[in-house]
Amino acid sequence: MKTVIYNIGTLAGILPEGTRKLEGARMDHVECINDAYLVIEDGIITDFGTAGCFRGDNDSETYLSNADEHIDAHGGLVMPAFCDSHTHIVYAGCRDGEFRDKIAGLSYEEIAARGGGILNSADLLHKTSDDELYRQSMERVNEIMAMGTGAVEIKSGYGLTVEDELKMLRVIKRIKETAPITVKATFLGAHAVGRAYKGRQSEYVDLVCNEMLPKVAAERLADYVDVFCDEGFFTVDETEKILKKAAEYGITPKIHANELAVSGGVQVGVKCNALSVDHLEKTTDSEIEALRGSLTMPTMLPGCSFFLGLPYGRAKDYIKAGLPVALASDYNPGSSPSGNMRFVMALGCIKMRLTPEQSFNACTINSAYAMGVSDILGSVTIGKKANLLITKPVPSLAFIPYSHQTPVIEKVILHR
Repeated sequence: MKTVIYNIGTLAGILPEGTRKLEGARMDHVECINDAYLVIEDGIITDFGTAGCFRGDNDSETYLSNADEHIDAHGGLVMPAFCDSHTHIVYAGCRDGEFRDKIAGLSYEEIAARGGGILNSADLLHKTSDDELYRQSMERVNEIMAMGTGAVEIKSGYGLTVEDELKMLRVIKRIKETAPITVKATFLGAHAVGRAYKGRQSEYVDLVCNEMLPKVAAERLADYVDVFCDEGFFTVDETEKILKKAAEYGITPKIHANELAVSGGVQVGVKCNALSVDHLEKTTDSEIEALRGSLTMPTMLPGCSFFLGLPYGRAKDYIKAGLPVALASDYNPGSSPSGNMRFVMALGCIKMRLTPEQSFNACTINSAYAMGVSDILGSVTIGKKANLLITKPVPSLAFIPYSHQTPVIEKVILHR
């Protein structure tokens, strides 16, 4: 199947083959071609360039006649689909009751201390059948695809028992097998301590290590393992214990770190060769130094800061230090109930003071790296999957975050 997209006003996000992430000053630029075309063959980008060939040159008839499908972009912008490297979109019901608590002034920590938050989601999930959980979750998957997301990492962590964690991961596997979107699965059994283990946290960590992880590995349900290493959740030592056990099964780590306090999660993540350390609302220069020279992607979640009223991550400082930065949605029922990556890109600009180019790169190639797919997604590159979105004609790339609520997306093209 050969498809030609023509009459492209701007083709954005072009990177050379072999580029897996952008660091420091390299995040300042987005390569674009105006008045462009792009060719897709069997779901792979095989050619692109300026569009003179579609206006009477000798090659125009060859390109058009050999194609099975022609897509007129009508002068719109074509860019790589967003990659969302941190979500929790497999969950049951919602937590709108806690929304009232937040409005009344209760903090995330206070709601969790009262037995709410993650534990409420675990209670709801336990009562929900596999099929119903899949149905609800697919509604969210379809929602984020319509908003331009072409790859998503989905975490467990609302099970907190052996069987319910496996249930979540099996639903994620079902989504991976049926949805027209690239999906990565992350085992987050250490999201909180299950109710049955209240006051016995060390025993719960043993459960994660000795019962959950072996079963997850036996069914090959997880691409990654994650731990909520933060104040009131899991300690650095507990985190390292879980990650070392996961390493025995060849499962790469990702870390929740420094959302609520400077927790040491970044440092243990780098020590354990984590693919990414995520949240980073509370960080110091020590975290920047710890990440320098590592292969770990610092990933910030501005939707969480927006919803909870937390500080925004120091993305500018990280970039000035020569580091890469990724942005993701943290789509979940308690602290970021939105998977709109255009809004994430806008928050990157408005609240974190990133340029549109920096925020674009953080939401595409760098977020692809943070979920282990930047070899196949995240940029317009020959040989990569043609996961793309086409907009209405827009004046510039900056218009995408500037007008983040204007419905400019005309078409989303996905290849699983």
